[in-house]
Amino acid sequence: MKAVGEFARLLGAPVRSGEGELIEAIARNWSVEFPADFVEVAGAYGDTSISEYIYFCGARTLKEYANGMGRLLEESRTVPHLVLPTSGGALVWGNTIEGDQLFLVPHDDGSWTVSAFRRAWADWHDTTLGFSDWFHQALAGEIGTDWLPEWNAEIHPLELA
Repeated sequence: MKAVGEFARLLGAPVRSGEGELIEAIARNWSVEFPADFVEVAGAYGDTSISEYIYFCGARTLKEYANGMGRLLEESRTVPHLVLPTSGGALVWGNTIEGDQLFLVPHDDGSWTVSAFRRAWADWHDTTLGFSDWFHQALAGEIGTDWLPEWNAEIHPLELA
């Protein structure tokens, strides 16, 4: 599990302060407990556009995005999960400029793993990685994939939402 300090090498200094508590309040309202690494990283870097490619929801947009896009995704035949705030649902936490939707999927053992609805392929992509491991590797260009850019491990420009 990667900590905010490790993300600073890829995203620069945190652009948010204390917003993890707001994200935890959203989770409590939905009767779930988000992974601590997601809360920490989203609380520090959420509600930003990263390298003009990934939009990362944070305390300001997570609830609204889940209520809007989440409802649409829940109705899709390609998304095999309910979506929060529906009880037991996956968390939609961001998207790419290509329309790919990024999720954290809860498992019976209490873990959450990253999955994605890949728009161009109209399919569902599961990983076995938790949030911070997947996100850090994706931003560092360490994940071999045909649906994410091949970034260098440099600081990504952030645009605040």
